[in-house]
Amino acid sequence: MREMRRLVEVLREDGVDFEPQPTLGQVEQLVDDARLAGVPASLEVEGDRRDLPPAIDLAAYRVVQEGLTNVRKHAGPVATKVRLVYAPSAVYVEVRNAAGAAAVNGAVGGGRGLPGMRERVRIFGGEVDAGAVPGGGYVLRARLPIEEEARA
Repeated sequence: MREMRRLVEVLREDGVDFEPQPTLGQVEQLVDDARLAGVPASLEVEGDRRDLPPAIDLAAYRVVQEGLTNVRKHAGPVATKVRLVYAPSAVYVEVRNAAGAAAVNGAVGGGRGLPGMRERVRIFGGEVDAGAVPGGGYVLRARLPIEEEARA
């Protein structure tokens, strides 16, 4: 028992977080936080919200989180829409923003944001697409498949 307590102490010292992981059930808070940071953001949900496998739920949440962070860092206070689509075999995430100023607050690329998202989503057989929108703006899209057995 003493060894188990010591293991928990070591993990805590290493910054391991024992709090519950966020889910798409908390996506409204992400959008609200973006608004508080000056980004006029909105949320649209299509399909019936449902419980997702925890890892898929967390990955989708992180895509929204990273997308909104990128808007704040790279476009600034521009109109942004977060769209979630609950389809029978996948959940789709889209973060789309209007044209904005490049490299707001001196932010530049080079982080692990987009590559990290691609890696996270690919683990589940999903895809991430991101790029400029004709006429200005940027869109980030992700598709996370939901395994048949995970839904049963």
